[in-house]
Amino acid sequence: MEIIYWILVISVAGPIIGSIIGVIKKPKDVFMFNMLSFAAGVMISISFLELIPQSISIFSALGCSIGIVIGMLIMYALDKILPHIHPELYKNGEKCDLRITATYLIVGIFLHNFPEGMAVATGTVTGFESMLAISIAIAVQNVPEGICTSAPYYYCTKKRLKSFLLSASTSVPIVIGFYFARFLFQNITPQVIGIIIGAIAGMMIYISVHELIPVSCGRNNGINQSTTFSLIFGILFVMFLIFA
Repeated sequence: MEIIYWILVISVAGPIIGSIIGVIKKPKDVFMFNMLSFAAGVMISISFLELIPQSISIFSALGCSIGIVIGMLIMYALDKILPHIHPELYKNGEKCDLRITATYLIVGIFLHNFPEGMAVATGTVTGFESMLAISIAIAVQNVPEGICTSAPYYYCTKKRLKSFLLSASTSVPIVIGFYFARFLFQNITPQVIGIIIGAIAGMMIYISVHELIPVSCGRNNGINQSTTFSLIFGILFVMFLIFA
């Protein structure tokens, strides 16, 4: 199997692994916060070190700027139409209205994962290193999301397999988004590709700043300190991957 498909497998592994963990045993919040912070570091650094320079070189600084704005507006619109998880990481409650909440979150994540699949496909233009970094960041980010959707649903229904399958299905739009973007890159002009790459950068910056970093800060200083280092490690990981 080609390396590009192995990288796609890494991307879709996040929701699946998280969904498995969610119906078995939820890990400590500090672990999940650190995963989200690491993913934010990877997404921000890959945006500024790889995607934005690539977009500028393919098209122009203006075209890249337009793409960034478009990407941020798309994610903003998605949040307004169907708010994302913003994980108030799952805690057992007494009422099973959690089931409705979990279903709602599954639908929201399903829609948000389509542009993430497109982000992975940008590596077919920018290079292997950025594709790998993006896929790892998406996988790491989606593990806590998988936990936060499968766990409450299972808590209410006691149906382990159904809870896993519903939550794991959020990996499907990643695959669809990947193939959609790959098709686009083979059939559009370099200028449009430059704008799309800029838009992907805008999406990832928006997700990191609006969601991952605020959520990963947690509620006490201990978590704040550890997540700061996790974010830095995410940045260093990308630097090592690209420049080593």
